[in-house]
Amino acid sequence: MATIQAENTIFLWEGRDKRGVRLKGQQVAPTPNLVRAELRRQGISPIRVRKKPKPLFGSAGRRISSKEITNFSRQLATMLKSGVPLVTAFQIIAGGTKNPRMRTMVDRIRADVESGGSLYEALSAHPIQFDELYTNLVKAGESAGVLDTILDEIASYKERIESIKGKIKKALFYPAAVVAVAVIVSAILLVFVIPQFEAIFQNFGADLPGFTQLVLNVSNFVRSNGVLILVALILGITALVMAKKRSLKFAHWLDRVSLRIPVVGSILQQAAIARFCRTLAITFAAGVPLVEALGIVNGATGNQVYNDAAGRIREDVAVGHSLQLAMQQTDVFPNMVIQMASIGEEAGSLDEMLIKVAEAYEEEVNNAVDALSSLLEPVIIVFVGVVVGAMVIAMYLPIFKMAAVI
Repeated sequence: MATIQAENTIFLWEGRDKRGVRLKGQQVAPTPNLVRAELRRQGISPIRVRKKPKPLFGSAGRRISSKEITNFSRQLATMLKSGVPLVTAFQIIAGGTKNPRMRTMVDRIRADVESGGSLYEALSAHPIQFDELYTNLVKAGESAGVLDTILDEIASYKERIESIKGKIKKALFYPAAVVAVAVIVSAILLVFVIPQFEAIFQNFGADLPGFTQLVLNVSNFVRSNGVLILVALILGITALVMAKKRSLKFAHWLDRVSLRIPVVGSILQQAAIARFCRTLAITFAAGVPLVEALGIVNGATGNQVYNDAAGRIREDVAVGHSLQLAMQQTDVFPNMVIQMASIGEEAGSLDEMLIKVAEAYEEEVNNAVDALSSLLEPVIIVFVGVVVGAMVIAMYLPIFKMAAVI
């Protein structure tokens, strides 16, 4: 499979159709002669075919987003249901995308399928965009002859997951943005405004109020060590991100701590459970054996604590334990989730029960995020007002004191 992909190259072409109208485009093929042959087959007289030059600074275009993969899945499912051949569907999708990287990837997938590979193999060559869950579901759909249905389910699954992630990010972004603005405003006051007051206060010849002196000391500290503070902050954040990516133990600890944060931790837990249940349900419903499905879920919950729990459940189920018993041993699932899984397992409708659990928790996440947003807004406004107002009051206290003496 790797050899096929290595031989394919992106070519830019120019040609004229039967009316003499000049056309241009790009196509993936092993050689320029095959591009010319394909153009002639479509009734286009090739004028020029050349290899697409590589961009000077890395790959052109923005990175491929999860939303673009979701749209790709939905479009492909719709066209397959309408009877459009797979290769033609890829051509249509590639022609309609504005992201050069996405277009290049779709062209490569089309070329791999056109040269005899399965869709599963073609998608597996792009593991960053198509994870193990995606490719295994496609493999199951190809084997059962229901690829269009599976792709439709994948699209719906990704839409729901992205919706939850978007809501959580929105709930956390607003307070983070406001706090960031408060920090910037405070830094501007401490570095540029308060020193002007300090120069005025030096002419008073009297002791300053304690609160005013404290703010002046903070201002002097920030001005003297501002660059070091900024560098330390950037290095700290970078080290935190790198440590989470490279150390599973640290990622597990960080995710466990995040689950204990009041209010926010509950939302993150509900979101992880929803992803666990929906991922396991859609994988198991596609015909993937339970043990293998649990292996796919391990890494799809968005939280290392629940990823590790899925791994332990898989090991227990593999040696013959029931799903209910295996879930109980992890101590991270509420009793309701375990009981629903048990009922589904006994009734032979595990996927249906897990979908119901996922929908219930997704609804809880939506409600909790909306409630959190409503709660945080006044709290943040008060916080910003207190921080900025305190510094303003500190600067005017000496003036008020002088006015009282006079």
